[in-house]
Amino acid sequence: MSSRLTTDFWVSAYLNRLRLANIPAFVTSKGDPTAGVVMVKLNTLDGQAVAYQRSFDLMSGERAWIVLSEDDERKVDEAITMQLSFDPDLWVIEVEDKSGRHLLDQEGLT
Repeated sequence: MSSRLTTDFWVSAYLNRLRLANIPAFVTSKGDPTAGVVMVKLNTLDGQAVAYQRSFDLMSGERAWIVLSEDDERKVDEAITMQLSFDPDLWVIEVEDKSGRHLLDQEGLT
């Protein structure tokens, strides 16, 4: 049996890592603190955005962040709103970075 981090712990660690890299981020929807799913919205502050959700490959056991929606910010927000209507335990973190940095590709964040 493997131990698993709670969602609120992971979110706190992620926000701290972003803060240390001087990347503004904030929680726009707080879900279940123990087992809520996390979605990350990257806002590049030019009217565009990307929403990432964590995916789990059942064959390999690997986790990866995949793009749920990539478009103008309004359309990405609509996709996130639709996900929230299906999953009220969903966490949404908005990252604001003109360079498109989100750090999700770094070790420990997959």
